[in-house]
Amino acid sequence: MIYPRLVIAGTHSGVGKTTVTLALLAALKERGRRVQPFKVGPDFIDPGHHSAVTGRLSRNLDGWMLGPTVCRQVFLRAAADADISIIEGVMGLFDGSSPVTESGSTAEL
Repeated sequence: MIYPRLVIAGTHSGVGKTTVTLALLAALKERGRRVQPFKVGPDFIDPGHHSAVTGRLSRNLDGWMLGPTVCRQVFLRAAADADISIIEGVMGLFDGSSPVTESGSTAEL
């Protein structure tokens, strides 16, 4: 099965990832697409905005807390009936729970 997806990432926090993500979610929904939103990391505020725009429950993909296998399962389950998934990154692209690995980062996913 094919799972079309797009990751919105930035260089650091506060650069407009959420604004771009919400605009993209709204535009795709307005065009009749079934859009599945996701947020990297343990965030509950941004996913609430995602859900309000799309009418679908936004899921967290947290590589540090859930691990790669569970993140993959969460993604595949939620994205199965979507036309496209939009994944909003966390902090900077390579920022995560470790200063020496990509663990917990957007890049890890």
